[in-house]
Amino acid sequence: MRLKALHPLAGAVTGVSAGAVVAILLPGALGTALGLLASGLGVAASVWTLERRNAAHRELLLAGLGEVKVRLATGAIRIDALSQRIELMPMRDVDAAPARAAINELTAEVGLLGDLIHQVATTLADHDEKLTRLPPAVPPAPQTASIAPEVRLDPEAARREHAEKLAAERAAAAAAAREKAEAERARLVGEALGEGRVEVQLQPIVSLPQRRTRGYEALPSLRIDENTLLMSHEFLDVVEEGGFGPTLDALVLTRALAIARHLASKEGDVFVSCNFSAATWNSSRALAALTRILDRYRDHIGRLVIEMPQAVFRSLDPTSLGLLGAMSANGVRFALDQVVDLRLDPRSLFDRGVRFVKIKAALLEAHADGRVASDIAAGDLAAMLTRASITLVAEAVEDNPAAADMIEFGAGMGQGNAFSPPRPVKPDVFAEPAPAAPARPEPAAPMPSAEVLDYPQPAASAPAEPAPMPERLPFRAVLRRASA
Repeated sequence: MRLKALHPLAGAVTGVSAGAVVAILLPGALGTALGLLASGLGVAASVWTLERRNAAHRELLLAGLGEVKVRLATGAIRIDALSQRIELMPMRDVDAAPARAAINELTAEVGLLGDLIHQVATTLADHDEKLTRLPPAVPPAPQTASIAPEVRLDPEAARREHAEKLAAERAAAAAAAREKAEAERARLVGEALGEGRVEVQLQPIVSLPQRRTRGYEALPSLRIDENTLLMSHEFLDVVEEGGFGPTLDALVLTRALAIARHLASKEGDVFVSCNFSAATWNSSRALAALTRILDRYRDHIGRLVIEMPQAVFRSLDPTSLGLLGAMSANGVRFALDQVVDLRLDPRSLFDRGVRFVKIKAALLEAHADGRVASDIAAGDLAAMLTRASITLVAEAVEDNPAAADMIEFGAGMGQGNAFSPPRPVKPDVFAEPAPAAPARPEPAAPMPSAEVLDYPQPAASAPAEPAPMPERLPFRAVLRRASA
């Protein structure tokens, strides 16, 4: 007889029977004690046998699961080899499509079965681990219905759910990486602005059709390190979001005024223009700070042109308009930039100090072709602005045919790669000029007096007539004559 073949309850039955026999044959307390001891030993033997059998069954189950996983892996390898053979066979795509579809479906089924088997093995392992962690004396908890893991029988649904989960994880990882990169980029931009590592590139603004340089636009760039230079379109969004706009504008304005000082030493009425951020235009405090910078360069602001977006010009508050008028009274000229429509009032623009209107060449061509509705023809815009002493500047002119079109539209000036790309500024432009040595006046030769030469003394000259007072003109007439 094999003991392993007996039922686990055989030990309990044997122990209880032996205990009863001993209690009957040995009367008294000794017989009862020996009977209870025999019964306990029988129950303990049954429990031990039951645990051994459950452990053996679990090991057999896990071994079977492992063997199934190995066979599934072998089957997947064979399916992959079959797929490669089909790809190498000289078949048309139409004939090979059903075979590929069947192989893909079979591969998905094998993968699903492998996932289910792995899930069962993981569940058993977790169950065993939880049982080992239970304390030895735990009151019996009420039995609750165990929730079996949901098993999807649809392989397509399982594959779709797995793909969606992977896509969500990848999207979350990409978003986290993007946020980290943006934070690092904002930190680098803030450090560069704090240390003043702002460089300026100049793009010429030429007269049409002569193509003679009449001005320059100062385009800011940011030096991150020795090998990294960010152009304006690469960091302006970070500057706007981080609130660094007034700081950048102050640095660019200082460099533009230094360029204006350098241009003042050259021949010709050449100007330099620069842009302010939306945060600066919407803050009267920032505009006041820039006004103080202009006061320090009062002798050179006549060669400065400040560009202002059309949307910002239409939304200025009274305080900003007052500061705008103060700048215009001190000699600063303005240019209307980023024009999105041709609904312009030239007289109002001139009264606010606007002397240039910059419109993209593509927008002018769109109006001329009728792709954009407008109340005025593109060819009449230049003449209308000229009557108000405002110059039309066609910007973003990329090639010679576009430049020819801008000449036909009557644009007085042009800007773009068709004339010249932006170029860096020489460092000596920003150097402070050396103070000129004061010239020593030569002593004048003494004039001989009339008494020495025996000439009669000159008669006392009649008092000179007072010079006539200059005619006082209104401020608007002065501005028109200066800009003409």
